[in-house]
Amino acid sequence: MDRYKKLLGNTMLFGLATFSSKILTFLMLPVITRLVTPEDYSTMDLVANSSLFIVPIISLCVHEAVIRFGLDKSERKSDVFTTAILTIFTGYMFLWLCWPAVGLVTRIRDYRGLIYVYVLTSALRSTVTHFVRASGFTRLFALDGIVTTVSTVLYTILFLGPLKLGVSGYVFATILADAISAVGLVLLLRLHRFFRPRELRRGTLRAMLRYSAPLVPTALFWWITNLSDHYLVDAITGEAANGLYVISYKIPTMITLVSTIFIQAWQVSAFSEEDPKERDRFFSTVLGGYQTLIFLAASGLILLIRPITKILVAPEYYESWRHVPFLVLALSFSCLVTFLGTIYNVAKHNRMVGITTGVGAAVNLGLNLCLIPVYGANGAAFATFISYFVVFVIRAVDTRRYMDVKIHPLRIGASLGILLVQVWAGMGEVQYWIGIEIAAFLLLLAVNIAPILYILRALRSRLPRER
Repeated sequence: MDRYKKLLGNTMLFGLATFSSKILTFLMLPVITRLVTPEDYSTMDLVANSSLFIVPIISLCVHEAVIRFGLDKSERKSDVFTTAILTIFTGYMFLWLCWPAVGLVTRIRDYRGLIYVYVLTSALRSTVTHFVRASGFTRLFALDGIVTTVSTVLYTILFLGPLKLGVSGYVFATILADAISAVGLVLLLRLHRFFRPRELRRGTLRAMLRYSAPLVPTALFWWITNLSDHYLVDAITGEAANGLYVISYKIPTMITLVSTIFIQAWQVSAFSEEDPKERDRFFSTVLGGYQTLIFLAASGLILLIRPITKILVAPEYYESWRHVPFLVLALSFSCLVTFLGTIYNVAKHNRMVGITTGVGAAVNLGLNLCLIPVYGANGAAFATFISYFVVFVIRAVDTRRYMDVKIHPLRIGASLGILLVQVWAGMGEVQYWIGIEIAAFLLLLAVNIAPILYILRALRSRLPRER
């Protein structure tokens, strides 16, 4: 039970930081949507996400290797940190050779300089914070997340409001917050003492790059799955429609809030478990509780989507709620896909991560091209949902080669059916839709309550003996 208590403790710690950060981000939505038009919001989103597309390419996703190898007691911290920093700066030098190619994308051509700075600060902060977490400074990691979010919010309001810097101000706010975070952590913990290129063991360098490099196609495929629809909606239906679609994406991130909190803590526990039988049982139990939380959060969000949208965004963005239900389903299965991905990480077999994600990206892109011209942004939302569901099914079957984790397909199928009834009732605005959705939520709770009760009983039975 100690592993469950450790997982619960880490989840609560990361939850405090992540929840605080996300709440601030959501509270900022009413401000931003009143300061910029849907057209400008669309441009801001394209610039930021174009930057995030480049980050895994120049960094080779080395931050993922930092957390995996940084938690490995057989590896020297200096080798892990040195490999990560050298990888980022080597990739960044090659990025400058692509300056003319980036300029070919008309919508972001005027923001190339900011994109290049954004890429560097984002890659460095991600690596530094992962190293801090792998080094055991979980409280500092959590605190940094809160401080960085607060800084981003304040800079964004300043640059969009009084200074009226528009798209450039929005991007620069993130750059400034990331830079302060990375530099601050390096100085506070004297991380520069771990940068020892002359003492670098080549075995660690090769092992880390073998681990992280296969994740680059995965990151790019996720980008296609998550963000290609933004570009296609923008190109096919226009900037204003894409602005609404981008906003509709913000609200379902309440689901990924649950996932992010948990996965940050889960990685530490998953990588630390060594006994195969105990590991399988541990993964199965945790997955059961995890999927319950995800589905209940999804059901509650679909039920409350209209009042939430009305509160969070300016009136001209209100119609964005119509795109949210299928995006909620998409991001729910995205959370389950991420969990199953940790099985590949633990087994150090990341090749199938890229293959399964590539299948999802292909499905998403094909459906986008077919559905967006006919159904607009709702077609994009449905395509995203189907692509994540396909990846989930493939991984649920394939990961059994590495770990005997119980997926509970009947429970998941029943949950999906109930959620689809909610989507039908809400989007179709059928008679008594509120009553139907409330009944669906209660039914979903009944279907999924067993895993939560099991974990709670197990923890409670352990407490007296711990005293």
